[in-house]
Amino acid sequence: MEQSASKKEVEAIIQAIEAEGLQAFLNLGVERSVIAILGVVGIEKSELSDKWSVFPGVERISHVSEPYKLANRAQKPKGTVINIRGQKLGAKELIVIAGPCSVESREQTLAIAESVKAAGAHMLRGGAFKPRTSPYAFQGLGEQGLQILAEARDLTGLPIVTEVMDESDCDIAVRYADVLQVGARNMQNFRLLKKLGTVKTPILLKRGFGCKVEDLLMAAEYIMAAGNHRVILCERGIITFENATRFTTDINAIPVVKHQSHLPIVVDPSHAAGDFRYVSSISLAAVAGGCDGLEIEVHNNPKVALSDSAQALTPDKFAELMKQIKRVAEAVDRTVSTIDK
Repeated sequence: MEQSASKKEVEAIIQAIEAEGLQAFLNLGVERSVIAILGVVGIEKSELSDKWSVFPGVERISHVSEPYKLANRAQKPKGTVINIRGQKLGAKELIVIAGPCSVESREQTLAIAESVKAAGAHMLRGGAFKPRTSPYAFQGLGEQGLQILAEARDLTGLPIVTEVMDESDCDIAVRYADVLQVGARNMQNFRLLKKLGTVKTPILLKRGFGCKVEDLLMAAEYIMAAGNHRVILCERGIITFENATRFTTDINAIPVVKHQSHLPIVVDPSHAAGDFRYVSSISLAAVAGGCDGLEIEVHNNPKVALSDSAQALTPDKFAELMKQIKRVAEAVDRTVSTIDK
């Protein structure tokens, strides 16, 4: 729409779009409004474009060929910034999310929360519901784990990120969490994605280890089409022929996502590597590559961790990594500041 388009003109074009049986999603930008049109449009695409282009207030109509319309960079060329309790993910500030793979106990979680806060982390991660390969492995503390995370937030001021595994988890988790995470195994759990589209909580969507970038963007589209546009993408490693690490970090995905989508992207070096010895190097590469944030596993005693012990950094190693992250971030014109409670 033109910069000077009135509310009445915007409403008129939306009504015309909906009259054709299509969906109109309005994005109110700072300078102008953009309307995304979703639905099956065949040979009449040019005819409809010509019809709508003469409406008062319409500046131009662009055809988006990619199947993801709402996640497309054309929808929001300047990019999306998601505000999470004052932490702006997608802005110049690099956001670091850190914490244990699993919430194991109150003492463990509070101790780790305080240590990552002291090192400069901006958000706290921790799993209350754990998807495990073995049915006999620790499955998480459930709602008790969420309550512990909420207490850690009260103690440190760090917003909390936690994973949901199915639709029933969402109703509980939204009462506690600041960000709901979709794990790699659930990236194409479309019923879960549709459910997450009905909540207002930001969603951190991890790329499936056998999925293309387009698959990730289409998964984000499911959430956005259902109404929740606060989606954060996460690169966490993909399957290749290389087995020296658990997965291969697709650094290429960072600039590709930045080019194709307006959504912010974070990188999870811990799950990609599966080995704490490589986490720091991958983290720095991701920062240099232009990611908006990192999600790093930290445990105060990895040897006794109930899940993913091999990839967790100790608080001391994490503190040292944060110093390196700040130096690399500065070199690529990003900033890393501390959070005040």
